[in-house]
Amino acid sequence: MSVKIMIPTPLRTYTDKLDTIEVDGKTAGEALKNLAEKYSQLKKHLYNERGDLRSYINIYINDEDIRYLQKEETEIKETDVVSIVPSIAGGVEVAEEIQLKTKTKNVQLSNEEILRYSRHLIMPEVGMEGQKKLKAASILMIGAGGLGSPLGMYLAAAGVGRLGIVDFDVVDETNLHRQLLHRTSDVGRSKLESAKEKINGINPNVKVETYETMLNSENAFDILKDYDLIVDGTDNFPTRYLVNDACVLLGKPYVYGSIFRFEGQVTVFDAKNGPCYRCLYPTPPPPGLVPSCAEGGVLGVLPGIIGSLQALEAIKLIIGNGEPLIGRLILFDALKFKIRELKLRKNPECPVCGENPIIHELIDYEQFCGITNDEEEYANVDKILAEDLKKKIDNNEDIFLLDVREPHEYEINRIEEGYLIPLNDLPNRLNELDSSREIVAYCKVGGRSARAVGFLKKTGFKKVKNLVGGIDEWINKVDRSMPRY
Repeated sequence: MSVKIMIPTPLRTYTDKLDTIEVDGKTAGEALKNLAEKYSQLKKHLYNERGDLRSYINIYINDEDIRYLQKEETEIKETDVVSIVPSIAGGVEVAEEIQLKTKTKNVQLSNEEILRYSRHLIMPEVGMEGQKKLKAASILMIGAGGLGSPLGMYLAAAGVGRLGIVDFDVVDETNLHRQLLHRTSDVGRSKLESAKEKINGINPNVKVETYETMLNSENAFDILKDYDLIVDGTDNFPTRYLVNDACVLLGKPYVYGSIFRFEGQVTVFDAKNGPCYRCLYPTPPPPGLVPSCAEGGVLGVLPGIIGSLQALEAIKLIIGNGEPLIGRLILFDALKFKIRELKLRKNPECPVCGENPIIHELIDYEQFCGITNDEEEYANVDKILAEDLKKKIDNNEDIFLLDVREPHEYEINRIEEGYLIPLNDLPNRLNELDSSREIVAYCKVGGRSARAVGFLKKTGFKKVKNLVGGIDEWINKVDRSMPRY
């Protein structure tokens, strides 16, 4: 009997770009093992050395999470759809209403505010009481980028009284196709300054508080503690786990969103009434498996959609109306325009919100996600600066330029006649490399090529170096006429 398995975008690299694969199997475990045997490169991302499914991989049959239901033995029918849902950054009974600490006793709306919010006020689901709750509410946004842009604009327009924003980045030209809080004239400017100016322009009644810092274990409690609700617009795993643990320990719900290329995820985590992020993804994927937006790309309109859904959930939580996405994960595929709802289960063994939690304080999340060790490992690979590579090329030295980016990136720009072997294809194409020649590997900014150099060193290549800063640095230091992306 054959069954369909849905392959998520980050893992399609290992399945010849296929998003749906039919394999034989009477149980979920049997079907997954047959899939792994069919695609050997996929196997190591699904299973650990002991042959167990990795903890950052969730398996669904139709819309049911089977993580805690003996997933290996769960029987499947030919009409079932098995989905692999890895982290990209217990079905539970949803509480009828989440009581946030918003006091409206002394809150009044001015005549100007009544006119401004009139379309809210004439809705019985919001009304005067709901609008006063919004004015009394305080919401903290983590990030003022792709997700933070629609969040900030819609929360401000809705009349949230106090809006906090955490960010430490500056506006870059590559942000502008999706981060609509920022304009061309803002390039090089602090994102916080730009965001505050735009939000105040939308609604001067909103008090905007900014925190120009990287959220970390030392400052998270102090920043989060005085807000009613947290909305996560981050793009990296250490911060996601940090936000989750801080919210659980502080007893605060938070709205989660993530994006990758054409796909997005949205849910509400509230450990008092349902699962937390660690229940869904106990451990992060290994560094490099899920590319950032800078490496993997993102459709410009996607964060607008996902961020708007996050704003919707935040408003529902504040006014205490509707059914929040607690215990439900929304998967959105913009390319196919498909929306799926998956049930989430609370993990009784969750280390932070389970029956016997072992995490009672914030930890080192860079180390937990393997970032520090990974950076240290690849920091030791042999390097070459863009200027020095240019001299070698000008002197006609025998240099083999290895481009480990993806084909669509190669079409945008390349250094000389760089030879393209995408990083994930490298293990199967070593025969195309000459170990007697000096090899210089490069990618966009140097991360993927550093991993390539580390891999080649382990397989016996001696004369191999990483181009520091990748093709971005080559453009900055050598050839500014090349297009930058």
